[in-house]
Amino acid sequence: MKNISFKSLGIFVLILGIFFSLNTFFLSIKASFGKDANVPEQLKLALYWTSLDGKNVQCNLCPRRCTIGENQKGFCRARKNISGKLYSLSYGRPVAMHIDPIEKKPLFHVYPGSESFSIATAGCNLRCKFCQNWEISQIDPETVKVAFVSPEEIVKQAKQSNSKTIAFTYTEPTIFYEYMLEIAKLAKKQGIDCVMHSSGFINEEPLRELAGYIRAANIDLKGFSEKYYSSFCIGNLESVLATLKTLKQEGVWTEVTNLIVPGGNDSPQEITQLCLWVKDNLGPNTPLHFSRFFPMYKLTDLSPTSINTLKLARDIAKRAGLHYVYIGNVPQHLGEDTICPVCGKLLIKRIGYSVLKNNIIKGKCKFCHADIAGIWD
Repeated sequence: MKNISFKSLGIFVLILGIFFSLNTFFLSIKASFGKDANVPEQLKLALYWTSLDGKNVQCNLCPRRCTIGENQKGFCRARKNISGKLYSLSYGRPVAMHIDPIEKKPLFHVYPGSESFSIATAGCNLRCKFCQNWEISQIDPETVKVAFVSPEEIVKQAKQSNSKTIAFTYTEPTIFYEYMLEIAKLAKKQGIDCVMHSSGFINEEPLRELAGYIRAANIDLKGFSEKYYSSFCIGNLESVLATLKTLKQEGVWTEVTNLIVPGGNDSPQEITQLCLWVKDNLGPNTPLHFSRFFPMYKLTDLSPTSINTLKLARDIAKRAGLHYVYIGNVPQHLGEDTICPVCGKLLIKRIGYSVLKNNIIKGKCKFCHADIAGIWD
């Protein structure tokens, strides 16, 4: 056997080094193949959009169906066209994470007295003049410096906090749809229910996909005229009514909130129309929350809703045939309590977001054993 010279060995080592260098290079090329160098790390490719001519795209998530040019954002500010593809700017970037009473959503017929791990991101697809969270709903997600929090981490923290539910709330959850959907899928596997408080301004197809992972929703039915939606919210009533019908069809427990704005949507005629629509389309067991307006954002010149107007709205709803009608933003008002629609006895006593007494046992009235609609322990 011939001895291998040091010169031959050196050439061999050199060739071997070149081979591994080239291999690493090609593996790197393979790993990055298909990625766009213009896309920042951790941005999520959006769902529900189509490519148009050139590098324009159309977002199909909400009824606006924004046509978005390259490097432009949609109306919600939370979805951006980068190199002809639509990306979510809010994915994994919560601006709020709190543990709230479920009553704050407000959901009065879902696990009363339980806690809900609540999250939101920046942005909204409406422009409500009365928004109570306008500091985070009316800003651009790209301007907010927040740490990335994965869906896995959200579910982990919710579980560690012993929260009964995860709530998508504060701002409009539709605009962080991809984030919400992934969290909801993971939470369902962990036995945690997800709920949302939404304006209901979302298209049917994405809503039906989401509905498979959302146990309950409170939808803001902001008024009952297209004129009100157009002037106060830059939205439309028809789309929200369609959302409510879809949630009903999909079996998602639904409660409705109506913020009564003086001089905007507070006429007895409009309130009557709203109540009758809820009863006829969602059923008399649908909880309806009339909420008191306080001056804020772009409506600081108005007065708070009068207590008499709220009482009148509640009376109208009762006469329309709704069984569970509540008054919100008025602490220690009797309108916070749940009353049995059959025997008239007190079922749930509330003060603010606290449950002081619960006489619902296995979904039935403790006194007359009537079925009480909702999601109970």
